[in-house]
Amino acid sequence: MISHFLTLEWKQFSRAAYFQKGIAIKILLIFAVIYFGGSALIMGGALYFILKDAIPKTDPIVIVNNFLIYWFLFDLILRYFMQQLPVMNIKPLMTIPVKKKTVIHYLLGKTTISFFNFLPIFVLFPFSVVLLIKNYPAVNVIFWFLSMGFLTYSINFLNFLINKVNAIFYSLISVLVVLIVLEYFKIFQISKPIGTAFNTLYNNPILIVIPALLLAVLYFMNFKYIKSDFYIDGKVSKNIKEVNTADLSWMNRFGSVAIFLKNDVKLIWRNARPRQVMLMSFLFLFYGLLFYTNKTYQEMPAILAFASIFVTGGFLLTFGQLVPSWDSEYYKLLMSQNISYKKYLESKWYLMVFAVTISFVLSTPYLYFGWKIYGMIVAGAFFNIGLNSFITLFGGALNRTPVELNVKAKAFSNTNGFNPTQMLIALPKMVLPMLLFYIPYKFINFEAGLLVLGFSGVLGIIFRNFFLTKIEGIYQKGKYKTIAAYNEKK
Repeated sequence: MISHFLTLEWKQFSRAAYFQKGIAIKILLIFAVIYFGGSALIMGGALYFILKDAIPKTDPIVIVNNFLIYWFLFDLILRYFMQQLPVMNIKPLMTIPVKKKTVIHYLLGKTTISFFNFLPIFVLFPFSVVLLIKNYPAVNVIFWFLSMGFLTYSINFLNFLINKVNAIFYSLISVLVVLIVLEYFKIFQISKPIGTAFNTLYNNPILIVIPALLLAVLYFMNFKYIKSDFYIDGKVSKNIKEVNTADLSWMNRFGSVAIFLKNDVKLIWRNARPRQVMLMSFLFLFYGLLFYTNKTYQEMPAILAFASIFVTGGFLLTFGQLVPSWDSEYYKLLMSQNISYKKYLESKWYLMVFAVTISFVLSTPYLYFGWKIYGMIVAGAFFNIGLNSFITLFGGALNRTPVELNVKAKAFSNTNGFNPTQMLIALPKMVLPMLLFYIPYKFINFEAGLLVLGFSGVLGIIFRNFFLTKIEGIYQKGKYKTIAAYNEKK
């Protein structure tokens, strides 16, 4: 039966209109899997020696157990954004004469070969091998590794249960942030009691029954959940919800672009995919921490300038790259109205400027790292408003991939809205600010680099009408091709 299901999936993939594009994307994903999988294996092999060198008085297995709680919480959040739910593929299988439980077991079993399940194992397996080489008790190590495998798969199934309830996810994010803050300031170190529990699990192999039972319970809960809605007109069908209205009359002050801005705000508020992208863009605010706190990058100011672009440009880079695809479901209707294309583009520009400004205000705590770092963020914000926004709008003219507004984006599963054009357009967004900063920095000084980077954005703002007019011409030229592309069903 499994081979029958696999044959059906292969036919679905190979006969699709986007077969060639799908092959290209899967090749890129294979390279990504090789890269991240290889990195995880290397990290796992070196983990014991790194911990032994950093904290020689504490056993590496104890250190790992103490911080496993953060690993699992982060893993759950990562899966929320990137792992595809099995229910998304269930609809085509409902019409074939196969027992419900067979289909559900197949779908749940299929999730076990997800890359997200292998990533922790790629880290923990070489770590366990090193423990065995170092003469740790073989039974304890093997059962501990199996327990981690059970817990990893438990998170796999837990993700499917909470994925449809955003409130639970936001609670998880809040809990993770609070725990990290409490741990950092040593107010309450959750790592100690949780670490004790994992160390007990390591010291008593019989306790493997606990994660094994947890996995079985979560699998059964998923089975019951899917089975309860295993109907064409059940949850897999399109839900019709009551629309919540809001008074957006205050936006009328923006004049002729107000109608487009209201439309964008409602689009973000009412649909899952743009809401998800907006949330992800908020996380970009913390991107700078990866670079500003790492001593390796302190002598690499061009890399710091690169990071500064992301701090204020999260919304621009995530939401902006899919303009005008966000309107793909009603683009034909939109273009049949007597509206100005330039005003349409100008409204998107205002939206991105507003998001960059909000991100800039929220980035104020980066003053903690000094005025030089904050100066980079200021210059990066000007660059995002004045140049990156126009590069993004230009890229939109070449992006004719429709976006399903109520289907969440899932990396390694859902490539809706992804195409090579976006990758090419992303290059100048990332490389240009580094060059604008680095060249004057190299030949003059640091302040000159900041001025050139920031002034390039100011020039973009001054010549806004010029850029919008040029981009409008490109959109007008490809208008009917875009409409035709959005009409293609995938």
